[in-house]
Amino acid sequence: MLIGIDASRANRGHKSGTEWYSYYLIRWLAKLDSKNEYILYTDKPLTGGLLDLTTEQHYVSCASDEVKYDKKGLQILKSPFNNFRAKVLGWPFLFFWTQGRLSLEMLWQRPDLLFVPAHALPFIHPKNSIITIHDIGFERDRRLYLKEEMGPEDTWARRVINILVRIFTIGKYKANTIDYLRWSTSYALKKARRIITVSNFSKREIVQFYQAKPDKIEVIYNGYNQYLYRPILRQEKVNEVLAKYDIARPYLLYVGRIDRKKNIPGLIEGYAIMKEQSKLPEKLVLVGDASFGYDETNYMISEFMLNNEVIMPGWIEEEDMPYLYSGATAFVFPSNYEGFGIPLLQAMACQIPIAASCASSIPEVVEKAAVLFDPHNVRSIADALHGIITDKLLRQNLIKLSQARLKNFSWEKTAWQTLQLFNKMNKNI
Repeated sequence: MLIGIDASRANRGHKSGTEWYSYYLIRWLAKLDSKNEYILYTDKPLTGGLLDLTTEQHYVSCASDEVKYDKKGLQILKSPFNNFRAKVLGWPFLFFWTQGRLSLEMLWQRPDLLFVPAHALPFIHPKNSIITIHDIGFERDRRLYLKEEMGPEDTWARRVINILVRIFTIGKYKANTIDYLRWSTSYALKKARRIITVSNFSKREIVQFYQAKPDKIEVIYNGYNQYLYRPILRQEKVNEVLAKYDIARPYLLYVGRIDRKKNIPGLIEGYAIMKEQSKLPEKLVLVGDASFGYDETNYMISEFMLNNEVIMPGWIEEEDMPYLYSGATAFVFPSNYEGFGIPLLQAMACQIPIAASCASSIPEVVEKAAVLFDPHNVRSIADALHGIITDKLLRQNLIKLSQARLKNFSWEKTAWQTLQLFNKMNKNI
């Protein structure tokens, strides 16, 4: 069976949840599957760990990485069973690559099965297509998501695209990011043969909101890189990495985009209350790219006069992340809405206690291995932060529970269950 995978997200430089899911799923499928042939579709040449699929751990890109092509114009990849190739699908625009260029590829040279590790199924696709819908938070609360017009910078061109989209969808959708999420998710649910989602919570949401058939949706949990994320016992090395980012202990750690959906303003207010009442020395380190709501985060920091207490180093290379986790007093995850929350597994693997929101999928992921708080109640956040810093017995118990819970998750398990679904689909070809 020839399996095509959209690898465009896996190939991005600054990865977050969906991108890491795509990246590690491809790498583990290469290790597990010796029978099927794979072709990775990408908008740009693959680099780093997607060039060499044979290594066990996260692959760090280096200057010696060389992009090579075979006689058919396919990018050459190194894989354990030599069954992975890549096809670079050039596209002159910065938008609609999936619906435009990938659809054209499916029209002329479609694989036996197409897997898209995100919500957007190309308009033209094989009968046997599988997509992953991570969450539908944009349907539950659109205020948490950036609504941006799609298309080139030229206003006239955007108007033309908007008119075309309105005609194509019979007036139901416009050419903006929120409507594209809504349309593409609805379309994929109707047209894809099977749907993967990453938690039982997300499955319930999809079924409830879209009236999707439950037996069409497969729940396959995310994983984490067990070769990379582990407690770092060499404190001098931890201090060395912390110094690289001007971070000094003690501190609380958050990892994820600086995004309104992640409830960073609520975390900052809860942290301010905790600091005012307890005078604890922990600073707050927010690791991640600036996203929708970043200005609001900066305003809250200034409003509570926390400029010297809150550190935002931006996005950090993954090989440094275990050191930041290991140096932290605790990990805090205050999201309003999550389909899963991979940083929760990373924190468990580094054996630091967790304080997290009780919203959406988070209780399903952590079960009893975290202190849960109400993300809409800043007093609840403050109390959780205070407790996880000061209660030694609580901290020890959470770490113990997290090690038991962590046994349920790995990228190998994620890939194996996904491969089983691929092979099951093969019977229908």
